[in-house]
Amino acid sequence: MTRARKALIDLSSTSYYHLIARCVRRAFLCGEDKYTGKNFDHRRTWLVERVKLLSRVFAIEIAAYAIMSNHYHLVVNVNRQQALSWSDNEV
Repeated sequence: MTRARKALIDLSSTSYYHLIARCVRRAFLCGEDKYTGKNFDHRRTWLVERVKLLSRVFAIEIAAYAIMSNHYHLVVNVNRQQALSWSDNEV
């Protein structure tokens, strides 16, 4: 059963969270796909650069990450003080 993010994230308990995103239907994120023979290693750089950008935009610090062939893991720290310091226009 899914729950709203508001119920999942409690910054008073911890500001660190482990996030996982997976590909579906045997799709490959990175590495060599045994079924098609295609190599998707170039996506690793794309993903790292995108995570860096989004971490700045959303006041999130990346504590650790791992990019696997069909999924990735992020350990993030929510920088609450930075987010609270933003004006309405910055948000």
